[in-house]
Amino acid sequence: MNIKICGLFREQDIDFVNEANPDYVGFIFANSHRQVSTETAEKLKNRLNKNILSVGVFVNEDIHKISEICDKKIIDLVQLHGNEDDNYINKLRKVCNNKIIKAVKVKNAEDILYRRNSLADYLLFDGGAGTGIKFDWTFLKEFIRPFFLAGGINEDNICEAIKLNPYCIDVSSGVETNKIKDRQKILNIVKIVKAI
Repeated sequence: MNIKICGLFREQDIDFVNEANPDYVGFIFANSHRQVSTETAEKLKNRLNKNILSVGVFVNEDIHKISEICDKKIIDLVQLHGNEDDNYINKLRKVCNNKIIKAVKVKNAEDILYRRNSLADYLLFDGGAGTGIKFDWTFLKEFIRPFFLAGGINEDNICEAIKLNPYCIDVSSGVETNKIKDRQKILNIVKIVKAI
């Protein structure tokens, strides 16, 4: 079981995850209170333990900008959180070798079925775009592709999330206090996942 801590934007955040040692971290390049510039992300990546993979989160971004960030080795995976379709993913693959995660905002079971054959390497199912909203996880019971699970995951429901057997659990607001990453919450949730 893997875990990703998303939305890091301060040097302290990197120190917290270096201590906790999750599998992935996320840098948000899209509009958000957690947004980072390319320069900031590069500094944070250089501070990050080498065994932790970094994911860049984008929303309808220019493909060449993503390619430039990948070329600089700032991110190891690309996460698409907008209206990107398979045509966009194909174009991105031509300029970027990084694995691609396509986020799907889930309102009903059809949202999952509609995206099940996506050309992305992984699908990420979320209740919202970093809003901490949990969707109805029963929609995932029949899903067989490796997937990231996000949206409202915290210490209170992490064990329930683990039972769905996702490839990776993705946490952001669930390890924050007043919209800032909380060291103890990060340590606690990573420890729970790694104990599985």
